[in-house]
Amino acid sequence: MGPLAGLKVIEIAGIGPGPFCAMMLADMGADVVRVDRRESTDLGIPVEQRFGVLGRGRRSIALDLKSSADLDTLKALIAKADVLIEGFRPGVTERLGIGPAQCQALNPRLVYGRMTGWGQEGPMARAAGHDLNYIALTGVLAAIGPANGVPMPPLNLVGDFGGGGMMLAMGILAAIYECARSGKGQVVDAAMVDGAAVLMSSIYGLRAAGRWTDRREDNILDGGAPWYGVYETADGRHVSIAAIEAKFYEELLQKMGLADAGLPPQNDRSGWPRLKQAFTETFRSRTQAQWCEILEGSDACFAPVLTMGEAPSHPHMAARETFVTVDGVVQPGPAPRFSRTPSEIRHSQPANGQHGAEVLRDWGIASA
Repeated sequence: MGPLAGLKVIEIAGIGPGPFCAMMLADMGADVVRVDRRESTDLGIPVEQRFGVLGRGRRSIALDLKSSADLDTLKALIAKADVLIEGFRPGVTERLGIGPAQCQALNPRLVYGRMTGWGQEGPMARAAGHDLNYIALTGVLAAIGPANGVPMPPLNLVGDFGGGGMMLAMGILAAIYECARSGKGQVVDAAMVDGAAVLMSSIYGLRAAGRWTDRREDNILDGGAPWYGVYETADGRHVSIAAIEAKFYEELLQKMGLADAGLPPQNDRSGWPRLKQAFTETFRSRTQAQWCEILEGSDACFAPVLTMGEAPSHPHMAARETFVTVDGVVQPGPAPRFSRTPSEIRHSQPANGQHGAEVLRDWGIASA
C-alpha cells in the first residue's frame, strides 16, 4: 500500500541507525529482507521479537556470510535488489566479497547504502564509536545541558537516528530517483558525524552571525532565554514554553497573569534573570494539569512534559493515532503520512531466518 511498494531492499542486520532506516522503508511499503546470521547473536534487540520495534515490517533470511554457498545466495538476492543497506566498519563488506564495486558488477542499478559513525575515510574512520562520540565531535553535545554542569546526552536521537538513519533513508531515496533517469546505481555514504553536523546548520549560522555563543544555557534555544525552556509546577511535574515570536510571548504573559507585572522587555538579555525568576515562581503556583487548562491549545507555545507512558494517551496524540499497538506493544506509528498510498506496519519483528524459503521463492531464486 505504501509509496515504496515494489521496492526490493536487502538489509544486512546491524544495530541502531541502519535498522531504523530499514524500518522506515518497510513502513512505506518496501519489501525489506533482513539478512540475519545463522547463529544466535546479540544485536541490541530484546529477547521477545515483538519488542524489537526497529525490526518491524520486514522478512528475515539467515545466512552465514563465511559460507560460499550462503554468500552465493546473498549475491543472487543482490542481483535482484534495488537497495542494499550495510553498517559495517569500512572495508568489511569488501573483504566479504559484497563491497560496492563487487555488488554493482552483479547489479549496475543497485543503490548501496553505507551507514557508519565516522564515515568511510578520515583518521578515525576505522575506530569504534557510538552516537555520543559522533555528536561530541560535531559541536552538538557541547551545546546541550546545564550551564554549570557537564554536557547532557540527548538520548541517541541526534547521531543514530536523525543524523544517521534518516539521512541514509533520504540519500537512498534520492539515489533511487536519480537511477530512474540514469539507469545507474551508486553508493550512499551516510556518516553520523556528517548528518549530526547538518542538523546543526541553523545553529552554526547563528553562531557565525554573532547571535549564538559557545556557552550552554546562554542562547535562545538552549534554555538560556526565559521564554524558551522547561519549568517545574506545583505538583513537581514540568511544562514547556517556546514563545519566541513577540505576539506569542504577549499571549503567554497574558495567560500567566504577568502582562502588567512590569517585567523587562522580552529580548533584553540583562533582564533575563528577572524574567526567569518570575516565570519560575509563577509556574510553581499551579499544577501541571491547571496550567494545561490555562495554556494548552493557545498560541502561547505550550505543552506539558509527558512521560513515554503518558504520551500515547494524550488527546492530541490519540486523535492523530500517532502511536499504535502491534502485538501488544505500544509504539510510534509510521511517519510521515501519505494521502493516497498510506504507510502501514505489516507485522512485528521476525525471528531469525523466519522467511528464508518464502523470500527465495518470491524473489525467483532457486536454493537447496
